[in-house]
Amino acid sequence: MSGISWALTINTERLILRPQQPSDHETWYAGFSGRLPKQHQYDDGLVSLDHCDRQWFADLCQRHQQQALTDRVFVFGIFSRQTDQHLGNIDLSTIRRQEHQWAILGYEIHNQHWRQGFGREAVRATLIAGFETLGYHRIEAAINLDNQASIALAQSVGMQKECIRRGFLYENEQWVDHFIYVALPSDLGLVEKPPTISPSGI
Repeated sequence: MSGISWALTINTERLILRPQQPSDHETWYAGFSGRLPKQHQYDDGLVSLDHCDRQWFADLCQRHQQQALTDRVFVFGIFSRQTDQHLGNIDLSTIRRQEHQWAILGYEIHNQHWRQGFGREAVRATLIAGFETLGYHRIEAAINLDNQASIALAQSVGMQKECIRRGFLYENEQWVDHFIYVALPSDLGLVEKPPTISPSGI
């Protein structure tokens, strides 16, 4: 990629969270192709990779760069520090800046890497970076009412259940209610700060 690039790296004990680069295609592909069959209704399981060649992946990385540079979405690949395996993805999408500094969190861990605490480790680190580096004040996650695994993860990192948002997402040909779990800096023991302009100056 040429021109201005966005590159925020988050390091934890076992993980490296960073923007994906075209050179990550092989490990990214291995992560998705190594998935187990669908484990429950909220797991995508095996996905088709027929169109995901190197050029497609390079274009994907470029789109992620543009989204970050315009302060819309910050997408991180989740990589193992020990093996450099691609374990999944995590992202923060800006809802509103200015006096709100508000974002929504999304993440996925490839199901062959479940039950090792990678999701919790990645989510907590991303929340901290979202507050301290990206300048958000409120980060929320929308969770299906019966998705006990995601509810437990949100609670384990200090997110608080705020409400049920009715008809929040269109899933499986219907509008579905979701729990909204929210984290503020104080929930993670961080200092509350007044709003600033966004990282991109918007």
